Amino acid sequence: MNAEEVTRILTELQNGELQEYLVKKEDFLDFRQVLVKREDFKHFRGIAQRGGDVLYQYLQEARS
Repeated sequence: MNAEEVTRILTELQNGELQEYLVKKEDFLDFRQVLVKREDFKHFRGIAQRGGDVLYQYLQEARS
C-alpha cells in the first residue's frame, strides 16, 4: 500500500464517502505511517480486529 493510496482512503473517510475501512495486518505499518502525519490524526479511530487487522473510522470530534 503506497502513501497516495492511503491518503485517498483517509480523505474518503474524512469526507464521509467511506464509513469505515479495514486495514489488513500486512498493510498496517504503511497505513499508520501516513495517518500519524495528518493534522486530523485524532479524528481517526482504529478498532483492532482478531488476527491483526484494524478497522478505521472517522469521528467528527477528536479523541482526547
